[in-house]
Formats: sequence, C-alpha cells, structure tokens
Amino acid sequence: MTNDTNNADIQLSGPFKAKDANGREYEIEAIRIFDEGYGIIDVYVDFSSAVEAGLYRDNTLVGHIVARLRSLGYVGPDFSHSDPGLQERKCIVLEAPEQFCTFAKRHGWKNLAEEFDGDH
Repeated sequence: MTNDTNNADIQLSGPFKAKDANGREYEIEAIRIFDEGYGIIDVYVDFSSAVEAGLYRDNTLVGHIVARLRSLGYVGPDFSHSDPGLQERKCIVLEAPEQFCTFAKRHGWKNLAEEFDGDH
C-alpha cells in the first residue's frame, strides 16, 4: 500500500494485467480508494490507456480485479459497478460491498460515519 502524493488516495495494487469476457487483455496501472469516506467505498481502477465505454459492466474483467484484491488479502463478495456517471476514459469505478471496509481499514482508510456512532 502506498499513499498518493496528495494524501487523498490509498493505492491498494500496482500494475497488473486482466482480461475481459472477450479475451482482450488490459494493462491496469493501479487500484486505489480515497483515504476516507462514509461506509460505501468506490474503488478506482486506473488503466494505462483509454478503454471502451461500458467496460465497467464486464463481469469477467471485474472478477479479475476482485481476484487481484483477494490475492492482497480482501475477503468478501464480488463488487458491483458504481454510478455510470463516475466512469472515465482511463478509469472504471466499482462499488465495494460492506465487507471491503475491513480490508480498506487495514490499508489506512478512515470511515467517517464511525465518528457519529457515539453521538446517539
């Protein structure tokens, strides 16, 4: 795990390759998350070059990304895709399930919602 220079990102994985359902291989530069949030974590997958629109819906590719995270210690269900409006040309955004929070905390992620738990 490394933190980005602006200290707003936590890099969970460095470069690796993953394939989509059609067998096309993609160079992934990094998997990262923001260093804090309110429970649901968006996972950013940065590609070395632009990818076609809708790639975030490819279950095979998402499965390879989740497998990479599992090889790094994530234990939990697969991810779903995040809001289509968040998708970019060289980055897809996935929505992690609640179980991902435990893994993210081990890498320095802060759950801002926990700050309010003691107020009730």
